[in-house]
Amino acid sequence: MTSLSPPVRHLRQRGGGGENPDVRCLIHRFLGTAFRTSGHHHQHRRKPERMERKPSFTKDIGHAAAETYLITRLTFTLLRYLGVGYRWITRSIVYGDQPRNRLDLYLPTNNNNNNNSNGSPNSKPVVVFVTGGAWIIGYKAWGSLLGLQLAERDIIVVCVDYRNFPQGTMSDMVKDVSQGISFVFNMIGEYGGDPDRVYLMGQSAGAHISACVLLEQAIKESRGENVSWRVSQIKAYFGLSGGYNLFNLVNHFHNRGLYRSIFLSIMEGEECFERFSPEVRIKDPGIRGAAASLLPPIKLFHGTSDYSIPSDASVNFANALKEAGAEAEVILYEGKSHTDLFLQDPLRGGKDHLFDHLVAVIHADDEEALAKDALAPPRKRLVPEILLMLARQISPF
Repeated sequence: MTSLSPPVRHLRQRGGGGENPDVRCLIHRFLGTAFRTSGHHHQHRRKPERMERKPSFTKDIGHAAAETYLITRLTFTLLRYLGVGYRWITRSIVYGDQPRNRLDLYLPTNNNNNNNSNGSPNSKPVVVFVTGGAWIIGYKAWGSLLGLQLAERDIIVVCVDYRNFPQGTMSDMVKDVSQGISFVFNMIGEYGGDPDRVYLMGQSAGAHISACVLLEQAIKESRGENVSWRVSQIKAYFGLSGGYNLFNLVNHFHNRGLYRSIFLSIMEGEECFERFSPEVRIKDPGIRGAAASLLPPIKLFHGTSDYSIPSDASVNFANALKEAGAEAEVILYEGKSHTDLFLQDPLRGGKDHLFDHLVAVIHADDEEALAKDALAPPRKRLVPEILLMLARQISPF
């Protein structure tokens, strides 16, 4: 089933520059593609870089490092502006032996983790969240806004960190996230969470990674392999603005600045594209039967004006899942960009269709929680609209 959310006003975008030459080149390189939001403007823009261009790998890594530095600085400035600090969370809990094997917990204010036990009436539902970041700049703090706002609705949020490229490649990311999920099932009861009400969610690259984890786990179970957690323990999977078919994305990403050489290195070569493409892998006759039947309900959310990962990525994945016998639904948000659903809309306050949808699914079997949700006051605006408009214009995503 594909549903379409109410339309939102589409914002036209204009370019800008910076004083530092490296930053100015970086911004122009991203914005030259990010600004393609109106068809009648295309003839005035430069064409994308041709695929024949083969920059050196070292130069590509330099660009990625510059982007990491710029976006990280902007993000932490925003977090400081919002007053988002570590006093709201239990931070950097170690779940594995790798440097990035850490997770942050966002707990409801009325949570009493000393008195709750697994499955007790007071235990809370749990969302395990895997952040995006182009497989290069992912960081658990990117989920702080979602964590704080879901915690206000009595939902525990666990933001799982994982190795980024070049510290790790795709198989390392999948391994880290799977290990983090296993850790959550083993320890969440100590923090007042209900291990029988755990939801998995990923955004952008995090949606891709978590979908790979989920399908890989289902395949292992269907083959009778030993596993540290079971797919049946996941109540539902939420994929936000994700890409699930690498064959369809490699050229698109190259033209948007994530060069083919880097992308192939992240994904361990083109020979691994099928392994890390859930949409393709679920079509395998040896997988689609038993493995697909083990998957939890899957809900995919995407904005129709997402130019980083087009919304067709979610539509096609949902179709492949349903053809394989899995339960899947895609919800499209008219006019929303890659970051609107995850960043701008929560900062804007008021009605948030994605947030309301998540909470409704998580609280579907809890009449008391649904009653509280119905009485919840409108969420406060956190940032003036002018700043959100500016952020939408300069965002490289």
